[in-house]
Amino acid sequence: MSYSALAVTAVVAVLVVDLAVYRTRMVTRRVFWVAYAIVIVFQLLMNGVLTGLDVVVYDPDAIWGPRIAYAPVEDLLFGFALVTLTLATWAAVNRRANTARRRGLDTRTRRSSTR
Repeated sequence: MSYSALAVTAVVAVLVVDLAVYRTRMVTRRVFWVAYAIVIVFQLLMNGVLTGLDVVVYDPDAIWGPRIAYAPVEDLLFGFALVTLTLATWAAVNRRANTARRRGLDTRTRRSSTR
């Protein structure tokens, strides 16, 4: 599977996880897109440095071709998938903890005994 196909697959998989599995609907929130805009600036900056200085080199046959700040556009897709999955997972875990707390269940972690 090519780098491009993997990037598209990652985005589709993360959207399914966000919208259908976790049901956090992270990608439908304005605050997500504002946060993602901040992340993408730094992603482009670092991608530009790493690919511009040839620290990372891509096989031209494995990418679509268009680049932004020296990096292939596929990197933006992988970055989107990574950030979205992280935030959606965090929101889902927090939602479950809050639900358990409302039901009166103890959600604090307990120290294990090593004695």
